[in-house]
Amino acid sequence: MNQALFDKYYPKSRFEGGTVPFFRLCRDNISSHSRILEIGAGPTNECTKTLSGIGDVTGIDIDPDVKNNRFLSQAVVYDGRNMPFKDATFDACVSNWVLEHVEHPVEHFREVARVLRPGGVYYLRTPNLYHYVSMGARLLPHSMHLLIANRLRRLPADAHDPYPTWFRSNSRNKLKKLCRMAGLDQPAITMLEPEPDYGRAHPILFYPFMAYERLVNGSRIFEGVRLTILLAAHKPAV
Repeated sequence: MNQALFDKYYPKSRFEGGTVPFFRLCRDNISSHSRILEIGAGPTNECTKTLSGIGDVTGIDIDPDVKNNRFLSQAVVYDGRNMPFKDATFDACVSNWVLEHVEHPVEHFREVARVLRPGGVYYLRTPNLYHYVSMGARLLPHSMHLLIANRLRRLPADAHDPYPTWFRSNSRNKLKKLCRMAGLDQPAITMLEPEPDYGRAHPILFYPFMAYERLVNGSRIFEGVRLTILLAAHKPAV
């Protein structure tokens, strides 16, 4: 029944959600044959597949499962802080639903700026701190998040458990500050509210979550409480 509700109210022909705009942002703005670093690449997934159609993709992750990502030309396990690459190695860095898991964001952005070539760009997608999903994740103990998050989204039983979250970078003002501190240009930030995936568990949840989506997408006044932050930040050209 729930899939019928999503098909009715969120047909792919009329509702893009958050994934399509993010992948389009990467495809339209990263030059062909670029050297791309995907941060938090994880195992085989649609983001890496998309990036591999643009250029050569190196993936790093704290989880050894990154070595099972078949779309990577190189997979590297790292400590989550120090990226094991020389300065100015990559044309673009990309992270997809990763920044909320970064415990040390100042170091993260400085490392991104270091490994980017002059004129390179960092594209990321991350949840907004001021959305009900993020607030719930912050308030719930991680053990409870493990118990309910995948169930609410109706993910398959073998889906990866959620990683611990910190939300230390997840607002527009914080991201602007982090970019400035790292020496990146003023970022371009877009706020989106996708379909209410956490309403997949039951119709009782679907309707209020849909009402929220309709409200915050109905006016720019409410963009500050939309779920998804898309960011593009360039390293100044020499």
